[in-house]
Amino acid sequence: MSTDPPLKELALHNITVRFGGLTALEDVSLRVAPGRIVGVIGPNGAGKTTLFNVICGFVNPTTGSLTLDGQPWRPRPHQLNRLGIARTLQGVGQFAGMTVLENVMVGARNRHAEQEALTALERCGVARYAAAHPGALPYAIRKRIELARALVAKPRILMLDEPAGGLDSDEIRWLGNLIKEVGTTVLLVEHHMDLVMSVCDEILVLDFGKPIALGSPGEISENPRVTEAYLGAPA
Repeated sequence: MSTDPPLKELALHNITVRFGGLTALEDVSLRVAPGRIVGVIGPNGAGKTTLFNVICGFVNPTTGSLTLDGQPWRPRPHQLNRLGIARTLQGVGQFAGMTVLENVMVGARNRHAEQEALTALERCGVARYAAAHPGALPYAIRKRIELARALVAKPRILMLDEPAGGLDSDEIRWLGNLIKEVGTTVLLVEHHMDLVMSVCDEILVLDFGKPIALGSPGEISENPRVTEAYLGAPA
């Protein structure tokens, strides 16, 4: 999707995050190879969004480190766009006083990229709403607009934080196809397991901040520790 040189690798090395007496992440390592779709799953409170916040520089790890292209990296939120890293939020987070088109243009590296914003809206099936204000639109449409705002940056790493939330089964199938066809590295946090299992090359499972499994969808679906974390069943 991008004319930039592709990232060689994003990697987290033994990341621990503590907030006072609470350990949100404990000794988490993850290698994200270029062009792969990597899912991060776990019950509520497992630390999934904290992991995303570490990668985006909103949370500094207590211990551990990150590397980008094999080099030590300390992420800064204002540098993500320039580095080709884009993220959607769990909600929609759009500016009510701006049109849909203007909201999407905010995500572009070229601040005058109106045509690129329109193209991203078309790709997400919502170009007809370009002149509307997002607050008047249905939630599912606003989720597509959020995706368009991330895609307009032509990211080398696309971070999706629960993109299927609030979507029906047809919309989730559409989303799955988009994720598989987007043509870039994807990090996906999601509760809809059918979506995760159908699109991901590799899945990291967190439970109370600890990594309990890492593997292919088939390996994860057969892992008794994952079943225990989700269902409370004996391992």
